Amino acid sequence: MIKELNWEAVEAFTGHVAGHLTGAVTTAMLVLGDELGLYRGMASAGPITSAALAEATGTHERLVREWLAQQAAAGFVDHDATSGTFTLPAERAAVLASDDSPAALVGAALMPAGVFRGLDKLAHAFRTGKGVAWGDQDKVIFAGTERFFRVSYRNSLVNEWIPALDGAASKLAAGARVADIGTGHGAPLLILADAYPMSQFVGYDAHPRSVEIANQRASEEGVTDRVRFEVADAVGYRGIGYDLICFFDALHDLGDPVSAAAHARHALAPEGTLMIVEPLAYDDLSTNLAHNPMAAMQYGASTALCVPHSLSEPVGLGLGAQAGEARLRDVLTEAGFGRVRRAAETPFNVVLEARP
Repeated sequence: MIKELNWEAVEAFTGHVAGHLTGAVTTAMLVLGDELGLYRGMASAGPITSAALAEATGTHERLVREWLAQQAAAGFVDHDATSGTFTLPAERAAVLASDDSPAALVGAALMPAGVFRGLDKLAHAFRTGKGVAWGDQDKVIFAGTERFFRVSYRNSLVNEWIPALDGAASKLAAGARVADIGTGHGAPLLILADAYPMSQFVGYDAHPRSVEIANQRASEEGVTDRVRFEVADAVGYRGIGYDLICFFDALHDLGDPVSAAAHARHALAPEGTLMIVEPLAYDDLSTNLAHNPMAAMQYGASTALCVPHSLSEPVGLGLGAQAGEARLRDVLTEAGFGRVRRAAETPFNVVLEARP
């Protein structure tokens, strides 16, 4: 006998799923609004009509009108039925209209857009277990990663994280040697180079195009006298005697994070510091589900990006973006670090300091 369904529960769950589907469509509209400058066009305009916004942004009025209706339905903009205008309040503009805002979140929308574009590769990884290398992801993933994480780096790296490391700020001010492993487009090193002009910085990444973009960024910002980027993986970069080695949201992506941490330990100066910046997570799934409001997003990103990349490399440990501090400590201890402590945290990240 087929058990009679609880149709109230079915209806409630249908609404739950519909909410997520609405979120997916709204994310697509968010990416579109960002790319076309629609949020920026509304940020300081006050109440504005679809025609005025279309003229200001060089877009088609009828499509802008429909986009504004969707944004009003999603609660992103306000609609005045009497005047027919739409408004993006300043508090929402701080989230959507500028990457310079400490609350900026619009760049994060590029990552799910990239996940959708890469679903065929991801399905293949599920079937074969061979993973998907970071360099094989859609290019929008790289842009989204840079924009999303750069907000935290700009807000916290120099003001909070570096001062939380024992002696790091004074070393950097006097002139230190710094390496960033898995540097991507180099955003954190460029921030550090601006803050500490006496130090020398090198970023390593296995993805050649990312290294090319990072060097271009360094040239544009006029810091090539103290920053360079090179193609190398986490166990193949050169040099020893680094005062500070960093993994910014990268250690959990590696196939063999233990070997990567061990390589960093050997590359550090005797009193050097390893800084690990990782997504904030609890140490077990149940606690994460109960108390981490970012868990669904983080596990989704980990399923689509982090674990597939780890599986594409030798060892394929597959830590994932929600490994938790205890598991990260195990990796660092196995790599030979004798002292590991939590130095800082934000709503998105935890910062660990490790010493040989």
